[in-house]
Amino acid sequence: MDVRFLGGAREIGRSAVLIDDSLLLDFGMDSGNPPSFPIDDADPDAVVVGHGHLDHVGSIPSLLAGDARPPIHWTPPTYDLATVLARDTLKLHGGTYNCPFTETEIARLAQVSETHGYGESFEAAGYEVIFFDAGHVPGSAHVLVSDGDTRLLYTGDFHTEDQQLLSGTVARPDADAVICESTYSDVSRPPREEIERSFVDSLETTLWEGGTVVVPAFAIGRTQEVLCICEAYDLECYVDGMGKRVTELFLRERNRDFLRDPDLLRRAKGNARFVDGRDGQRERIAEQNTVIVTTSGMLHGGPAMTYVPAIRSHPTNKIAMTGHQVEGTPGRELYETGSAVIDGRSMRVSAQVEQYDFSAHADRKGLLEFLAPYADARILINHGDRCEDFADELRVEGIAAEAPSLGEELSL
Repeated sequence: MDVRFLGGAREIGRSAVLIDDSLLLDFGMDSGNPPSFPIDDADPDAVVVGHGHLDHVGSIPSLLAGDARPPIHWTPPTYDLATVLARDTLKLHGGTYNCPFTETEIARLAQVSETHGYGESFEAAGYEVIFFDAGHVPGSAHVLVSDGDTRLLYTGDFHTEDQQLLSGTVARPDADAVICESTYSDVSRPPREEIERSFVDSLETTLWEGGTVVVPAFAIGRTQEVLCICEAYDLECYVDGMGKRVTELFLRERNRDFLRDPDLLRRAKGNARFVDGRDGQRERIAEQNTVIVTTSGMLHGGPAMTYVPAIRSHPTNKIAMTGHQVEGTPGRELYETGSAVIDGRSMRVSAQVEQYDFSAHADRKGLLEFLAPYADARILINHGDRCEDFADELRVEGIAAEAPSLGEELSL
């Protein structure tokens, strides 16, 4: 089995792994400015997708240009998310080099889509493939690929701790080689319950003092997690941005089984007030003593561009970040300096700014725990800012680990 890394090697973004020039695992994009896409042209016989985040599915429709019609295998939530993200990318960048597909290719997704549940064996490009719950976002999967001689486990993104929305992964299928993500290989977090309790205590304090809390959150996974926390701790909240559409998507009948507790998310949706943004609604909500969960998670767009300026001047108010703030984003600038360029305007923020690590990725302890059963396997580290360092650290522990470079091809 020959494996070539077309993206996601020694980097985060544009994940893409090609097996024997035939089976493609993921085909994402890096949403930087400008966006970047997997290297080289891929013409696979079939595609298998781990989960529905832009860095794993963002370039998928481009595979359907011309006469190409490779079947695409994924879970039902991943298919739904890929379609939503493709239409959003087309809306933002359509007709430019920043969008490598058109509405025609998006329409073809339905024609080639083949959905599967966890534990279900299926054939793709002549390989046996099985999905296992990865605990990252609804529908996320570890992908086990077998050619009859070699068993390759592609972890995709995963989490080993339980969240409100999902249970942590417990799958450890036998494998000869593992391609393992390493996003937080140098991070150690407190237990999830402690982070959640600290977050809730902070929100309750601000509400008790009469303030407003804006919670910037990623639309996929994080918004729904925060809504579930609000429901579990009896906090009223509003929800705005793409997270509204994704919440509805996760509650579709075919996607409910991919949630830890579908009824919790249903109740969380009922507890939240959905914002349509008409006639100054956002400005009026920002004046209320309430919690507002909104995109974008890093403050580079979305309804947050209305809410943050509206609450920024009063120190009783609060901006509670729930995700990693990439260097160079307004969210990172705001957290580090107390000011940021929001919607094209440089502004000082007097409201309190806090950061909570609700990441849906395993931390260092989780990564080591996951890899423990694979001490005799060949470990290929990808999807991280320090892949080489983590591979070195694993080798010190006696694990045969390496960090392939972009474009590198390996024989397993």
